[in-house]
Amino acid sequence: MADTPKHSVSVAGIVVDAQDRVLVIQRRDNGHWEPPGGVLELLETPEAGVRREVLEETGALIAVERLTGIYKNLSAGVVALVFRCRIEGGPVGATEESASVRWLTLDRAEKLMAPAYSVRIRDAFGSQVAVRSHDGEQIVGSL
Repeated sequence: MADTPKHSVSVAGIVVDAQDRVLVIQRRDNGHWEPPGGVLELLETPEAGVRREVLEETGALIAVERLTGIYKNLSAGVVALVFRCRIEGGPVGATEESASVRWLTLDRAEKLMAPAYSVRIRDAFGSQVAVRSHDGEQIVGSL
């Protein structure tokens, strides 16, 4: 029998405020702008994981509303579950994991991010769950 492929599962939150701005972070490790998120822990539900990751990276307390997309980084073997969320409180700002945290319009966020990440924000404003594949930067397949 062939070896079973190994994948990592990540979660991310597209946190939207009353003005339809999105909460984004600039990562400390590589300087890239992305929605807050990270690796799902083994015994953690996806909803709990996205709440934890957003809190760790932004200080924001959030409510998870719905799944908006499933994204696979083909080169890294990472499957990301992305959820639309709303802010519930907390002092939003940079943390040990994020160099900067900002509320941005959809257009501004798209200009700062690689297409593989900006599409997640655009998809969170749609009504369908998106399924997409990427190479870490560019989208290479979609449903």
